Amino acid sequence: MAIRPSVHNLYPVIALALLAAATVWLERITRVAEAPAAALAADKPDFTADHTRILGFGEDGRQRYELVADRLIHFPVSDITALEQPRLLMYSEGREVRLDSVSGEVSPGGEQVDLAGDVHVWRSGDPGRSETTFASEKLRVWPDENRAETDTPVVLTQGETRATALGMRADNLFGVFDLLGDVKVNMPRRQRKPS
Repeated sequence: MAIRPSVHNLYPVIALALLAAATVWLERITRVAEAPAAALAADKPDFTADHTRILGFGEDGRQRYELVADRLIHFPVSDITALEQPRLLMYSEGREVRLDSVSGEVSPGGEQVDLAGDVHVWRSGDPGRSETTFASEKLRVWPDENRAETDTPVVLTQGETRATALGMRADNLFGVFDLLGDVKVNMPRRQRKPS
């Protein structure tokens, strides 16, 4: 006598088949989601260069900046370029700004440079005015826009005047600096000329 399976006996088989299909689907989704994280962890440099010099030009063909580094390391997956001992020189209307630090990173596309570790900046003075210097631990710079900012303490000097603040923003590195948070300024007294 042959036993005929009833519809009720097929429900567990159908449930197991659906569960197996869901497991395979879940495993594939998880594997795809982990692939980018694994690729980022394996982001190894595709090239390095020692004693590099990169020039940037404006639309008018004039040199706008020069980036020099003891060592340049490019990571292809993140498209970030790490810099050792970077020095950035920027030019505008016959004036110059020099920036240097221990290390730095250039963003993908090169629009932004993040300087870190003992950042020093020197800006030439206007005729009849002293040069300006400032120091901080970090500085984010947009060379094409002549902008910079930091959220770390800053010491700024111009001639005998010294200012400190918790941060700084410069919308024009050749113009005005905005000091941010707990600003303190020490200005020497002007000497009166004898009558």
